[in-house]
Amino acid sequence: MSFSRIILEWYSLHKRRLPWRKTRDPYLIWLSEIMLQQTRVAQGIPYYLTFVKSFPTVHHLAKAKEEQVLKLWQGLGYYSRARNLHATAKFISEERDGIFPDTYKELIKLKGIGDYTASAIASICFDRPEAVVDGNVYRVLARYYGVELPINSKEGISFFRELAHRVKDVQNIKDYNQGIMEFGALQCTPKNPDCNSCPLHNDCVALATDKVAVLPVKTKKTKIRKRYFNYLVVVDENNSTLLQQRIGPGIWQNLYEFPLLETDKEIELEEVGESLKGIVAVEAPFEVYLYNENQVVHKLSHQHLHTRFWIIHAADKLENGIRISDLHKYPVPVLIADFIKAFKI
Repeated sequence: MSFSRIILEWYSLHKRRLPWRKTRDPYLIWLSEIMLQQTRVAQGIPYYLTFVKSFPTVHHLAKAKEEQVLKLWQGLGYYSRARNLHATAKFISEERDGIFPDTYKELIKLKGIGDYTASAIASICFDRPEAVVDGNVYRVLARYYGVELPINSKEGISFFRELAHRVKDVQNIKDYNQGIMEFGALQCTPKNPDCNSCPLHNDCVALATDKVAVLPVKTKKTKIRKRYFNYLVVVDENNSTLLQQRIGPGIWQNLYEFPLLETDKEIELEEVGESLKGIVAVEAPFEVYLYNENQVVHKLSHQHLHTRFWIIHAADKLENGIRISDLHKYPVPVLIADFIKAFKI
């Protein structure tokens, strides 16, 4: 039995009941695929359901304010996905009357849509014979065929894409693509896969050569950069505080945060007090203290943010102050959302 036929038969028996599998609407498939980039399915489902309820069509999403989109996205991370999602929704709604392109060639031109997402939408929604290649597919193909090329090298990316196209099932492309991704997620898992129950085990090169644990190969990751964030939480007599919107490029673009003092290393209370005047308009007298002795280490893909929250009690009323009870209304990075949830005056 061929590789693709085994995948299709396994999928028919083991596929999960996921909300986006009930439709072929390109808007809903696109939404699910963007959300599931860098996100586990279990985490993505409630976000997907909330988005669909708030924005049932691409026109609803296009008309939404970016701040609302970012707020609903809060906690998923990689916020550029949300900004690109919103921009593409506007383009589809305003320039294409809500109709998505039905070919890979046109889909990949849309903002935020790359090779994988264009292939997924084209095949799942329109039966186009495009092969998907994501992390799960890399793993299945690398192990079954014994490919030791790094999956994040130029040569590896090209090889795996050609291999994926060669072994795909053209007649059942929608189910085959979803099947091989599901197979990687549930059967051919990154760690400790159950190879004895795997329907591919008889011809799996990695299993035969004892290389299941080392395939797929990935070149060394980028060195992690350490950054030290000191958030200045100013509180006045009216229980108001200050938020600033991050403008310009960056992972948290257009999200809100407390005034930030970034330093080269961990600093102490005296240094925070000395730095206040250049960052926030707080007149003396004021009182500064560290909210929590244990710094929060927020881990991103290429950087670790060593974060502390400093509470500044100001004697004067803040101009443009925001009621602390209203902070939950603003889209913020998840580490600030966690602080807001726990913060008590």
